[in-house]
Amino acid sequence: MHASSACKPGSIVALRAACSGIGLSPPGGLMTAEADASAAGGDPYSPAATGGRADSGQISPFADPLTRAPGGREIIENPTTADIMMTGTLPEMSFGRADAPVTIIKYASLTCPHCRRFHLEVFPELKRTYIDTGKVRFIIREFPIGKTSGAATIALRCAKPEKYIELYGKYLTQQASWVSQEVRLDPIYAVAAQVGMTRAEFDACRENQGMIEGLKWIKERGRKLGVIGTPNFFVQGRLVKKVLDMTDIRGMVEPLLAGSAAATGR
Repeated sequence: MHASSACKPGSIVALRAACSGIGLSPPGGLMTAEADASAAGGDPYSPAATGGRADSGQISPFADPLTRAPGGREIIENPTTADIMMTGTLPEMSFGRADAPVTIIKYASLTCPHCRRFHLEVFPELKRTYIDTGKVRFIIREFPIGKTSGAATIALRCAKPEKYIELYGKYLTQQASWVSQEVRLDPIYAVAAQVGMTRAEFDACRENQGMIEGLKWIKERGRKLGVIGTPNFFVQGRLVKKVLDMTDIRGMVEPLLAGSAAATGR
């Protein structure tokens, strides 16, 4: 597995599912809603951010895509492969062969419990079956929802590229230790320290405006593509309104692999 800025799409798999349970709070205080309400003015990367709240319930992550997002943002209808694969100043966090016949892109928020479930229950088999075998290129794009997620996302991007997926997993699996209504930097750093990040590196990252602007671009571009919640994926521009399991993934990936094999004569 590797991080790469190269974009060599094969069949673009764009699965868009989303977290549900808007407005509910499970034991331990973790938010169950990860629908994006920050289009109304919240900035998950603002230095003055004091909260990490989930959506108020005004936006459903399972809603049909709009042609105009909350706050008047334009949304691309029927985005092309080129639209989906456009990148900004930061490299794609890409895992698997760059020339794999199928590309899966996941938009994720570190505070999303459904992102956590996907990482624990689905990603290991996805990795074994498709990523490690060269059949799927898997890309993670950051889509923080709430200020707490934004603060952790900055730390995540500060990790060494080879440590990115490890820290990503730690933030998801250890949500109970750092997710709260208010941003708590010490618990967020405590997770980053597990992959060797120093406090000086962590603090410096929070002042790295170039990186922060790059992360903002990723989220804004995601919104323009119609992303309204996490986890969101794409299947050739077709919206999938459910949390994916391996049965779903096989049902979408296998026909694409068969089509690719037929086209290349393999």
